[in-house]
Amino acid sequence: MSATLLATLGLTLLFLGYRFYSRFLAERIYRLDAKFKTPAHEFRDDVDYVPTPRLILWGHHFTAVAGLAPIVGPAIAVIWGWLPAFIWVTVGTIFFAGVHDFGAVWVSVRNKGQTIGALTGDIVGPRARTLFMIVIFLLLLVVNAVFAVAIADALQATPSSVIPVWAATILALGLGQLLFRMKVPLLWPTIIGTVILYAVIPLGEVAPIELPERLLGFSPSAQWIIILFTYAAIASLLPIWVLLQPRAYINAVQLFVGLGLVYGTIFIAGPTIVAPAINLNVPIDAPPLLPLLFVTIACGAISGFHGLVGSGTTSKQLDRETDARFVGYLGSTGEGALALAAIIATTAGFASFEEWRAVYTNFESGGLTAFIQGGATIVSDGSGLTHNTAATLLTVMAVLFAGTTMDTAVRLQRYVVQEWGTIYRIPAFRNTYFATFVAVGACLALAFGAGGRDLTGGMVLWPIFGTTNQLLASITLLVISVVLVRLGRPARYTLIPMVFVSTVALLSALYQLLVLYQTSQYVLMLVDAAIVISAVFVMLEAFSAFNQRSKPASVA
Repeated sequence: MSATLLATLGLTLLFLGYRFYSRFLAERIYRLDAKFKTPAHEFRDDVDYVPTPRLILWGHHFTAVAGLAPIVGPAIAVIWGWLPAFIWVTVGTIFFAGVHDFGAVWVSVRNKGQTIGALTGDIVGPRARTLFMIVIFLLLLVVNAVFAVAIADALQATPSSVIPVWAATILALGLGQLLFRMKVPLLWPTIIGTVILYAVIPLGEVAPIELPERLLGFSPSAQWIIILFTYAAIASLLPIWVLLQPRAYINAVQLFVGLGLVYGTIFIAGPTIVAPAINLNVPIDAPPLLPLLFVTIACGAISGFHGLVGSGTTSKQLDRETDARFVGYLGSTGEGALALAAIIATTAGFASFEEWRAVYTNFESGGLTAFIQGGATIVSDGSGLTHNTAATLLTVMAVLFAGTTMDTAVRLQRYVVQEWGTIYRIPAFRNTYFATFVAVGACLALAFGAGGRDLTGGMVLWPIFGTTNQLLASITLLVISVVLVRLGRPARYTLIPMVFVSTVALLSALYQLLVLYQTSQYVLMLVDAAIVISAVFVMLEAFSAFNQRSKPASVA
């Protein structure tokens, strides 16, 4: 199978989805109104509520949701063959992710920028809100801890990436001042910032940075985790235009460059996919394809985390309601393109089937390493860059994605804590600084506590991350469906994806419960069970809300 043909087919399908299906949703289902006063204008404070040009906001939204997951998930899932992963990424992006992400932004904008958790309380009921927000907080906790550990490991393993990664933060601070304080037109700061970002990559190779073996008793990975969460805490407290927006934007630009480089070299080098379309000889530790494919590839097809971002930060920055289509649906389309690139890199970036099989010796042997290895080969063959330089480029791209997602997730965790403070009348929780302390403290406790000194704490909950993510997506789609029903609009375009995703997520959760029990991982088993029970009760509450069609609509 030609990788060029697969890339062409996949990108064409994604383009058609945005061109036609998103327009149908915008005009017939969500019925966007350019004259509607968005929360960014109604509650403007230039901290969280900031009217933002749609291109910059798209960059923020895209990079916030496009972390490591759309790379790692497909890079693991190809162990079952490239065809199931390809079908789920394309179909999932068009009919599941786009509907979900677009709808989450829209329903939040129509409800004064409330998060999907708080919205559940208004639309479904207080009991559902309480349970849902617990699940949300847990997911954000896992996301932050996992990504912190992953970034720390990447920075330690690839010291040449340290300077380029942190240079992006400095560039973002300067870009924020130019765009928002000095009102400089977007074009030249974008060009100059992008050139500088890529110009420092060779500097990183010349001057790699490694932390001391021990500092106050902390290993290099531990030091990086402390640095990362200190940075994330500060970033979450700054006005969103100072760092988060411009950092996400410049990362979105480099994502475009990175994706362009990957896809460009695919068309130039014309590699052949050496992995089987359907792999019937998977390693003995691999779980069944059905239903685990749909939770292994979460981000890149549909992800509940996107609903948190869309309703948590994106909705508070939307300049016009009509921008929701461009930001929400196209954001999911971009992530689908990234997932497709990961599929091709991990199936066509090896010289032979034997070489591919030597990498995929067990279920967890693929992932980011396979993506960088295979992608670097394609980029090197198609561009003339050395394999090491190509690998550094892809590593920097992946780490910057993960960092932006972590920035946003910490901010969202702070929002959840503050909402708890409002709901339960706890003044300390409503305090921005204390709420940030609680959010970051919980993440540090997980990263350092659950896994001991080897710092695997962030990874210990990873087996249930995909399931939790998809259950969240199901609940978000259900809440959107309730709103549509009350407005007298067709809800089948959100209900059908909801039924499918919730079914496969629950089946996956039950399978994981069995595995966790058999392997004596009782703590994880209890956490998994608590998430499933909470999600089921939220869904039952939401289904009951369909019978309350006489109640006045929560949105206009």
